[in-house]
Amino acid sequence: MGAVLALQRAADDGGIAEGGSAADIPPRMLTAYKKAVQQVSMHVPKCRGMRWPILAGIAKVESNHAVGRSITAGGDIRPMIYGVLLNGSGAGGNTSTLPDTDDGRWDGTVTGERAVGPFQFLPSTWEVIGKDANGDGSADPHNADDAALGAAIYLCGNGRDLARRSQLKAAILQYNHSVAYVANVLGWIDQYTAAAKTPNLGNVSGKAKDVIDAALSQRGVPYSWGGGNAGGASYGICCSPSGKSGAAVMGFDCSGLTTYAYARAGIRLPRTAAAQAGVGSRIPVGSGKGALRPGDLVFYAYAPGRDSTIYHVGLYVGGGQMVNAPRPGAVVRLDAVDAMSGYAGGARLL
Repeated sequence: MGAVLALQRAADDGGIAEGGSAADIPPRMLTAYKKAVQQVSMHVPKCRGMRWPILAGIAKVESNHAVGRSITAGGDIRPMIYGVLLNGSGAGGNTSTLPDTDDGRWDGTVTGERAVGPFQFLPSTWEVIGKDANGDGSADPHNADDAALGAAIYLCGNGRDLARRSQLKAAILQYNHSVAYVANVLGWIDQYTAAAKTPNLGNVSGKAKDVIDAALSQRGVPYSWGGGNAGGASYGICCSPSGKSGAAVMGFDCSGLTTYAYARAGIRLPRTAAAQAGVGSRIPVGSGKGALRPGDLVFYAYAPGRDSTIYHVGLYVGGGQMVNAPRPGAVVRLDAVDAMSGYAGGARLL
């Protein structure tokens, strides 16, 4: 079986990827991922633990979910996605030399081999694992349904249990033999997994539910440095510590989001995360994350225990999750409380 060519990117923040929400996945691609999960057991009966966030993590790194392409109702992606020609030239950072195996059928060239489709399969790999997932009579790596099912089959191997972290890592490493690649994909999988979970608000009522519902309603809205206020999303300002301007982005930063959510319950908050830590009943970091309740503010600091160093705030929804506007380039989303570094306790206003 041939290798899979990846567009390798180093993971930011120790593998925590940006924008890990279903909001950044074209709906037709998300449908393909979910369909593949339903179909893979027909081809690899012993496979366990396949989930759409796994496929989404791979596709994010390989092709950014084919964003910018046209995807038909049947799943065909146009224009087609081609990787670099593997002729040893060094183009695209890859020096492999692979001879043509498909007479240009899938990769459009007979002068060598290149990876194809949203999951970037080599034609030789596709020849082994390609399946017709959408019932059109053709197994096409340029089709979202077929490609997603092929990726699921490839990752499942002879019957992995992908619910086990060690076996998931082994599957990703087989997809691309790079430690940096594995860390990057795992970061995306973790973010999509957190975003895929719908918080159980069955025991939450009153103003806490109003606040959480308001924040959840903004999922998918872009992060904007300085953006957001009690009235909703707004254009931000320049510039974040990383030099990113929010002046042209309509959205929320972290404290803009919490300001908006609490305003829906008639509670006015100061504008910055550090100032918000001084409102309500402080939950010290020493109490642990188990002390948090739905509706609490969650803080992060460069030096936990020193509120003057607080740099970030989220809104706790329960189950170890928070509504979060994490950083420039991301969107408002559900994240694990552990997704940010420097946990600094919380504040209870309700």
